Amino acid sequence: MRASWIWTAAAAAIVSCMCGIVWAQDAPTSGIAKPKMMAKDADPDWEVATVKPSEPNEGRDRMDVAGRHVIVQNETVQAMLLAGFSVQKSQIAGAPDWVKTVTWDVDGVPNVEGEPDIKQLQSMLRKLLEERFGLKVHHEQQQMSLFGLTVAKGGPKLTENLSDPKGPPLRDVRGGNGQLTNSFKNTSMPELALMLLFYADRPIVDKTGLNGRYDFKLQWTMNETDATAPDAPPGLFTAIQEQLGLKLEPMKGPADVLVIDRVERPGAN
Repeated sequence: MRASWIWTAAAAAIVSCMCGIVWAQDAPTSGIAKPKMMAKDADPDWEVATVKPSEPNEGRDRMDVAGRHVIVQNETVQAMLLAGFSVQKSQIAGAPDWVKTVTWDVDGVPNVEGEPDIKQLQSMLRKLLEERFGLKVHHEQQQMSLFGLTVAKGGPKLTENLSDPKGPPLRDVRGGNGQLTNSFKNTSMPELALMLLFYADRPIVDKTGLNGRYDFKLQWTMNETDATAPDAPPGLFTAIQEQLGLKLEPMKGPADVLVIDRVERPGAN
């Protein structure tokens, strides 16, 4: 399996084998010209968007961005909430059952020129949920179990990216046989925490104190029980510590909870 350059296309997703989200951007080596990024201060809405129920047995689920073209395929409203609001499933309350089970296809383009970055794509997903699914929410702070992303003893093993500090973060994902290799470029610690969110069972809070943007590689075995196989990389928690000089530490603390006040199935386009 190979996913193309990720991130300029949200929050988080971002290949997410746990919840099926793929945020993809053409790799620079693909021979395709890199699309122009949207202005940083732009707050795009949808110029046009088609929303319809997924066909039965449609196939893989994904969220892709190719230039201005945004595609959501075979995704639940819950998956769009996770991506748009950067939350874990445990941080969503009050959602009806269909939000977690019924899948949808979305196809459209923003009303602003250029390719959206992570935050802009997340804003588009939130607006889609509000405008087409009638979403209304409020936020509450609740104490819950968290993971804190911290610096391990010995310090971080990251290369600071000083060449393009205002550019988008990128992630190249390659995998197979239950293993994933992620090559990151120009990525901040909050963005790493967002990616890791999809492989954890609780919210992740960046507590590293690292404010730069970094290049690094992370390779792990997704099923911890398979990490003992010959030449297999370690599980995620060990890989983060050994390869990045960081840790995911269990802790208790306040976390934002997204409370669903209203959501409904969209009408015809």
